[in-house]
Amino acid sequence: MGERQTARRGGRGALPSQRTAGVRAAIGAAARRPCTLVVCRGCCCGVARKHPGFDHAWQLERLRAAAAASGGGFQVRTTDCLGVCEQANVVVVQPSADGRRAGGRAAWVGFALDDDRTEEILEWAAAGGPGLVAPPATLEKLFVGPPREDPARRPREGRARRR
Repeated sequence: MGERQTARRGGRGALPSQRTAGVRAAIGAAARRPCTLVVCRGCCCGVARKHPGFDHAWQLERLRAAAAASGGGFQVRTTDCLGVCEQANVVVVQPSADGRRAGGRAAWVGFALDDDRTEEILEWAAAGGPGLVAPPATLEKLFVGPPREDPARRPREGRARRR
């Protein structure tokens, strides 16, 4: 009998019940994950020196207020630099668990620099986001790709990284 079968039957090698319960809770939480807006606030996004004519603080406040009013329909979080500085301000719209199951993938929105774009992002997230609802056509034109991996930063096969 294989190790997996033994573990399932509660024999030797079975996982402790607390660990199994913790795994189930994590899976359950992921199954209910709402659409998430990841707002870049790194070196170029959200800074007045790059885009002095836009109220970056207002944008983040607007996104957070709408998420709070959504009753858990979507959430907002910020992150450091996402690496696509030439397309600042960047907001990544991540699908909900239902959206991911329906085939939705994260959409990177670049140049989110006016009130209309902010409102379109909010309306899309509130309606369900990627995988559940098509984005507005004007927003889709602003989709950018995630940064490409820098080959110089990858460890070469057969060589250990220096620490």
